[in-house]
Amino acid sequence: MKNSLFQQVQQGINRRDFITNSGLFLAGISFLPFLSWNSTAARAENKATVGVIVDGNRGQAVDRAFDLVPLPDVSGNRVLIKPNFNTADPAPGSTHNDTLTAIIDRLWEAGAAEVIIGERSGPPDTEEVMKEKGIFKLAAEKGVEVINFDQLGDDELIHFQQDELTWNDGFHVPRILQEVDNIVAAGCLKTHQFGGQFTMALKLAVGIIPNTGTDYMNELHGSERMRDRIAEISLAYQPDIYLIDGVEAFTSGGPSSGERVQANVTLVGSDPVALDATGVAILKELGSTDVIMNTPTFELEQLARAAEIGIGVTGSEQISLVSDDAVGNDYIEKIKDYL
Repeated sequence: MKNSLFQQVQQGINRRDFITNSGLFLAGISFLPFLSWNSTAARAENKATVGVIVDGNRGQAVDRAFDLVPLPDVSGNRVLIKPNFNTADPAPGSTHNDTLTAIIDRLWEAGAAEVIIGERSGPPDTEEVMKEKGIFKLAAEKGVEVINFDQLGDDELIHFQQDELTWNDGFHVPRILQEVDNIVAAGCLKTHQFGGQFTMALKLAVGIIPNTGTDYMNELHGSERMRDRIAEISLAYQPDIYLIDGVEAFTSGGPSSGERVQANVTLVGSDPVALDATGVAILKELGSTDVIMNTPTFELEQLARAAEIGIGVTGSEQISLVSDDAVGNDYIEKIKDYL
């Protein structure tokens, strides 16, 4: 007889094994995004820890972020990095190569056996985006595999469907997301002018849906419930940790270009709702679009839907903001009221 889900979690079962053994993916289980928490105090208080690093140097910021909120134990593991390569536009239009390089270096230092970059771009062709960004060259230099999700065959995809979804018939996701041991998600901090409102941790998941025979992107962008559907994608994969590069941010426009602001902030944590809420608070402090400025953070539809279906925290009182120096702590004081 199989152990209960709770017993499997206590025994340290791999997250993707846990998802598979529990009937693929489950909605409404509030502890699922928190399996890799590193803050004992936050865990005891049932809070999601979000690390806030103020540093204009991306390499330093990544190292400080993972010192503050450590990576999971990746020793001997296959690790997939899910970046933001929607287009090849300069950060925050896409994940900065310096940020990506720093994450790769940190994973190798932590003893990862294999590191993979996996992504799907759009509307530009994924292969062309990766070439323009120099990803294949970077990967060769760093000994990293690259997987273009648009080039996966039918046997390399899984159809994801749940009764709770507002999608017409679910969607396909890469099987590799279940097969790797760990996932590190690397997003940007920006607004989204084409219906998403903002794009950080939750919307990063849109790139796990390949452009297959079904036109999922038209279905997404043509829906009145677009922002709900964005949130629902995160039911289909659970990164162990997210790093949001806000060294530069778009306070309007986006996702590829917009009003660029030097924010010099990096966020890290394992709860995408907590991270996005913190990112929205930063946009509010910087001054952003009408919908960002005039909507209470947890009433924004991406966050409200994600909280409703158990992807992460449901309110600001469940978020613990931490930093590693006085500058970061002062910054936390500036943004916390916007949560």
